[in-house]
Amino acid sequence: MKNILALLFLLSVILGCKSTADKTSDTKAISEYGAQEDEMKYYFTATGNEPFWGLKMGNDNIIFTSLIPGKEKLIFPSVDAVKAMDANVKMYKVTNETSSATITIQQVDCQNSMSGAISPYKVSIEIKNNSELEPKKIDGCGKYNTDYRLHDIWVLEELNGFKVFVTDFQRELPRIEINSSENKFMGYGGCNAISGSIFYEKDLLRFSKVISTLMACAPGNKEGEFTKALQSTTSYSIENNRLTLSNPSAKLLVFKKVD
Repeated sequence: MKNILALLFLLSVILGCKSTADKTSDTKAISEYGAQEDEMKYYFTATGNEPFWGLKMGNDNIIFTSLIPGKEKLIFPSVDAVKAMDANVKMYKVTNETSSATITIQQVDCQNSMSGAISPYKVSIEIKNNSELEPKKIDGCGKYNTDYRLHDIWVLEELNGFKVFVTDFQRELPRIEINSSENKFMGYGGCNAISGSIFYEKDLLRFSKVISTLMACAPGNKEGEFTKALQSTTSYSIENNRLTLSNPSAKLLVFKKVD
């Protein structure tokens, strides 16, 4: 009887370990590019087919993986982009001890050749090992990973360098709720409900396509000043539960995170 009980206990332990391993495997397979923290580390990701390849670009390094013999995984130091003057096109020339590549990212709708999914950026890569005379040319599609820390509700504290009060608006302070996974926002401008889209790239944040309801606002209401500042934003920072929106000329808006 004791032997039977011991055998049943051992079997339960083995099954429990297998179940745990399966759950761990499932967790790791949630995202092709990792968890949210991984998407923060790599601000741009891209993939291509025939041959299959992947690209992850971060502030510290650029990782290229593929099914191309000799180019299964190449890691390059990050470099600054060379930007076109008349279009949203960025080019990165990267090298390491064994290889070199030229990566071009163009803002234009790009369709995956297998899934048919549409991405907002076309990616072209010329890559070669130092022993090769001609580079391998490949194309694919990519996207910028919007900073997931933006995904929250933010209430206005400062407008154009001055602290704001409820009396500056209709009945409460302006607020915005950002959905970073869909690149959209909605909220209250201080008199009317507002909504719109966000455009995100590395070191760039814009609020665009802003629409609002048409309620008449009391004299002195600063909603117009608030929405103008919002649409003038080009950059941001997040620190101590504060979201600061700026442009090259000035700090425009400071919000406090609320739960």
